[in-house]
Amino acid sequence: MSVTKDRVSTHTSDAINRQLAREIEDRVSSFAKRPDQIEARLHELDQEWDIERTLEANASTLAFSGVALAATVNKRWLALPAVVLAFLFQHAVQGWCPPLPILRRLGFRTSSEIERERYALKALRGDFAHVEQADNKAEAAIRAVRS
Repeated sequence: MSVTKDRVSTHTSDAINRQLAREIEDRVSSFAKRPDQIEARLHELDQEWDIERTLEANASTLAFSGVALAATVNKRWLALPAVVLAFLFQHAVQGWCPPLPILRRLGFRTSSEIERERYALKALRGDFAHVEQADNKAEAAIRAVRS
């Protein structure tokens, strides 16, 4: 079993993982040339849905739809929430489910990948420069990651 923070990327093809990492690197390189736009990008990252949130929202939407259709159209629609819940459980246990490869190809990232871009941009902005010069580096580091 893979570590929780790495389980989605472990179950994603190497090509997709490389593509997502390259996109992060390209964006960070681009913002190195446009530091005045870093703040806006950080705000965009605050709004970005990670893969877990996307899977949860899609699963709940499909499950609710199946229950509503079963109540109004035909009881056979209960198969939809049953399948969706099985996929969600599979994802919780294994870190993989059938929609995952599709969502990853569409560019949905893990929270770790989003945070990697966020902290690279904050480093570019100079948010962590004071840590090296601080007398109490641990306290300065904690303050830096809170910002």
